[in-house]
Amino acid sequence: MSRLNLYLDLIRWNRPAGWLLLLWPSLAALWVAADGFPGWHLLIVFTLGTILMRSAGCCVNDVADREFDKHVKRTAQRPVTSGRVAVKEALGVGAVLALVAFLLVLTTDLAAIVWSFAGLVLALVYPYAKRLVSMPQAVLGVAFSFGIPMAFAAVNGGPMWELFGATSPWEASGFWWGVWHSVPPLAWLLMAGNLFWVLAYDTEYAMVDRDDDLRIGMKTSAITLGDADVPAVTAFYLVFLAVWTGVLWGQVNPAVWGAMLVVALGQVVWHWRLIKDRTRDGCFKAFRLNHWLGFTVFLGVVAGIGLR
Repeated sequence: MSRLNLYLDLIRWNRPAGWLLLLWPSLAALWVAADGFPGWHLLIVFTLGTILMRSAGCCVNDVADREFDKHVKRTAQRPVTSGRVAVKEALGVGAVLALVAFLLVLTTDLAAIVWSFAGLVLALVYPYAKRLVSMPQAVLGVAFSFGIPMAFAAVNGGPMWELFGATSPWEASGFWWGVWHSVPPLAWLLMAGNLFWVLAYDTEYAMVDRDDDLRIGMKTSAITLGDADVPAVTAFYLVFLAVWTGVLWGQVNPAVWGAMLVVALGQVVWHWRLIKDRTRDGCFKAFRLNHWLGFTVFLGVVAGIGLR
């Protein structure tokens, strides 16, 4: 296998469901923040940035988990775990991808640039949370939802030092105030709701590897929840949809949003049927199909705002 093919395998290029799970809530947040189409520049930046950062995250995750992945059926043949890609090589690939993503962020505004550092820290912390936190999926939920506040910052922010009459960002006494207020409470509420969606689909993912994870001592929500995993996943989906509905109800066309909810709830029922017997194939299929739920909500936001 060529180095390029190994790198593509490393970043899960043939499995786009991963970056789609990050993309749909980020794009939905752009539409909400801009109160409509956010413009081609931000649309391209967030689409490419999402793909790049998810790919970089795969590199870091595989390096962090390489000793554990050897004992898990699904991950034993990953490039780093199998030794086909060296640790330094994988980290180098991840660093290059993250740098390109950062260069894209530099084309937006200072507020988004500042918030991007927090997003990077979360991406680096998550792989190690599985050793310390009984529900590491919650940490992933914060990391995977961070495109939401960044979207609001990119739309609402600006050259902060100019806003405060300074010649550089560090001379502006209100610099950090401006950065913080580039992300309104609405964004944090959407992020909190999205966290429950991440809990739902990543618990399904963890249910696939539960037997292996128990044997090697990994902490996951599937293990922590035990027999309550299926009802918990269903509840997480419902909380996600309820929070986004409550937060956005006054900003979207009610009929459009209601139609979206019918389709979304139908998918929740479908997921329940896939995971209720806790089979590996059923749980993995449920996880892989989650991007359709994200796409459904995204369409609800776009059409709901456009037709209100």
